Amino acid sequence: MILEERSDDPGAGEDSARLQDDSSIRKGCDSLNRNQPSQLQSHRARLHQQISKELRMRTGAENLYRATSNTWVRETVALELSYVNSNLQLLKEELAELSSSVDVDQPEGESVTIPMIPLGLKETKELDWATPLKELISEHFGEDGASYETEIQELEDLRQATRTPSRDEVGLDLLAAYYSQLCFLDARFFSPARSPRLLFHWYDSLTGVPAQQRALAFEKGSVLFNIGALHTQIGARQDCSCTEGTSHATEAFQRAAGAFRLLRENFSHAPSPDMSAASLSMLEQLMVAQAQECIFRGFLLTASDTPDNCLAQLQLAQEAAQVAAEYGLVHRAMAQPPVQDYLPASWTNLAHVKAEHFCALAHYHAAMALCEGSSADKEELSRREHVFQPSTTCEPQGPTLPQHPEERRKLAKAHLKRAILGQEEALRLHTLCRVLRTVDLLQVVVTQALRRSLAKYSELEREDDFFEAVEAPDILPKTHQAPEVRVPSLSQMKATDFFHRLSAGLKEGDYIVSVNGRPCKRWKHVEVVAQLRGVGEEGVSLQVVSMLPSPEPRSTGPRRPALLWSQRECGFETPLAARARPWPILGWSRKTKQSKTGSHPDPCTNRNCVTCP
Repeated sequence: MILEERSDDPGAGEDSARLQDDSSIRKGCDSLNRNQPSQLQSHRARLHQQISKELRMRTGAENLYRATSNTWVRETVALELSYVNSNLQLLKEELAELSSSVDVDQPEGESVTIPMIPLGLKETKELDWATPLKELISEHFGEDGASYETEIQELEDLRQATRTPSRDEVGLDLLAAYYSQLCFLDARFFSPARSPRLLFHWYDSLTGVPAQQRALAFEKGSVLFNIGALHTQIGARQDCSCTEGTSHATEAFQRAAGAFRLLRENFSHAPSPDMSAASLSMLEQLMVAQAQECIFRGFLLTASDTPDNCLAQLQLAQEAAQVAAEYGLVHRAMAQPPVQDYLPASWTNLAHVKAEHFCALAHYHAAMALCEGSSADKEELSRREHVFQPSTTCEPQGPTLPQHPEERRKLAKAHLKRAILGQEEALRLHTLCRVLRTVDLLQVVVTQALRRSLAKYSELEREDDFFEAVEAPDILPKTHQAPEVRVPSLSQMKATDFFHRLSAGLKEGDYIVSVNGRPCKRWKHVEVVAQLRGVGEEGVSLQVVSMLPSPEPRSTGPRRPALLWSQRECGFETPLAARARPWPILGWSRKTKQSKTGSHPDPCTNRNCVTCP
């Protein structure tokens, strides 16, 4: 039997219902708090499943791409690979955001900014270093390759970790450490006469099309590309509503531009579209433009404290014009073949939108400079030259600023009119692109700028303004802080060579007593190093004294009781100076540059060099 207790007071029922609702809300909140880790785990599991599905699709498409010789089929499969590559980049970005415990809230109001363009990382397949390195160590260096399993495992672990670096300075240090190891490997194991039998496999970051080469320079170039791409992701994640965020973003984009420039200057034969000279030049221009935009944001934050300072507004006008000019160059570079054939169309449209938007901002701040400020500031503004672009109807140094207040008002209206037209054009371009239509933040920024221009135009408009005789001139681009393309000095980073024990047969504690038959007992350390650096591909013959007997014979021939032994006699003659000579950053044109490196040798900076103290 179920007993129901009734109450004649209608308020009691409402209180009871309210208590039940509050209890259910508290239970729901508690349940939500308890289930939040499980929900995150479920979301993470779903993302891993989707990534696995995309990887299987890419493997199948890649096999078809390599197997077919039909042009139409290859183009279709390449298009499918580009879609799969885009999906993988988005899923991995979402997974990285989900795994991060730091949530950066987007600022509201006028501090809302246009999103930047980050670049996705190149992906690669697993690589077996053990087999070819062990064979090379045994065959060429005459040592037991199995004794270097620890070093080889460290190398494989490092490469595996670089496939998924964190989007921060730790990830950059990881990529730089692997790049340094590749430089050591290039000097020690790779030469025109010998190299490990390795096949490096990487995917294009823009199209997803696979590419493979046996040259170690391909591996080094791909890692350098990922260093630049990771800088773009770090810069795009910065909160540019504060001065510190704009400074960090500017630094990140400058370093990204430097990485792409370094790659472009040293990479001659691009196996994939993203590493071609045209693509790298475009990416460098894009990063410079985004750095210039961050610089403008920094000036805008400073000028927001004094909005009635007409000199500061004039500086903002020229800074915005400089940003617009940079994005104009980027848009033209993106629209040129062959870049336009494989570049995402949304990137090209976004560069066009930004060029129009910042050009409109330049006219808006020029109008504010004409309207705001004290009379002293306006007199100072009148004495300034080279503010506006010269035209055919004005003097060579550009149009002068009017002195009469009414003329200033009309000129300000003309600038606001151009600002309104430019912002409307930016909104039109935003609407034409399907991808950009989903970026609500972009529309919010341009719409806010348009509303500010319309509101200021309404303040300046009068009923007796029947004629619009004044035409606003273009703003002369100028910046007080030009971006610096900062090329990373990766070859000079401190790192320990994993294979420092392997020194062409030399061991720690050995003493060099002869170089190519010439006694060097009384030579200075610098002289020995200079001799070793100056040898060519023919190699060098050394005689050393080993104070302790080696646990294993150094050669397959009869053992000699003497402490003196010759490297050439032991059957593994090799150019010892392979790591001493400054090779190019990627080493593609090693043979042609070796004849040019016979100048004064550089001082040895390797702590593990057996000829150095």
